[in-house]
Amino acid sequence: MITFNIMLKSINDVKDFVNIVNRYDFDVDLISGRYIVDAKSIMGIFSLDLSKPIKVEAHTEDASAFMKDITQFIVD
Repeated sequence: MITFNIMLKSINDVKDFVNIVNRYDFDVDLISGRYIVDAKSIMGIFSLDLSKPIKVEAHTEDASAFMKDITQFIVD
């Protein structure tokens, strides 16, 4: 499992992120506070507090291609 943080600052960011995540066959969870949602669900993402960084958990051993695709959303 790979863990890192992202920021989704606009509706277009959310749509772009979900489109990228849906290209991969492994599960990706987003964690904000005590809430965990499926990163492939637009409605789930909009239920989170998007004003703060969101923790991403990619359930795979090799997420290098995935992380390269979402580089613009990754924050420290």
